[in-house]
Amino acid sequence: MSWIYLIIAGFLECGWALSLKYTEGFTRPLPSLMTAAAMIASFWFLSLAMKTIPVGTAYAVWTGIGATGVALAGMLFFDEPRDIARILCLLLILSGVIGLKIFSGGKLL
Repeated sequence: MSWIYLIIAGFLECGWALSLKYTEGFTRPLPSLMTAAAMIASFWFLSLAMKTIPVGTAYAVWTGIGATGVALAGMLFFDEPRDIARILCLLLILSGVIGLKIFSGGKLL
């Protein structure tokens, strides 16, 4: 169950990072509230995952999911560069996340 919590935390990290773009320095109430709620939920799920997953592994996976997800969303929705080097780097991050899952004693799924 801890890995499910960690994946949820990673997706929530993507959500708050993307919604942070719309807060305009936390001057817009609704995007600011959504960002804060996603931050709190993301940290809460991360803390649940860390009950059984080592802190280094949990943090690396959490940030890996967040960084990859936000970068992909930037490419898809915000017309950010889609060059091959950038995509290869994202695949390296993703392979690191998968490797941490595999070599932390659990199956991939």
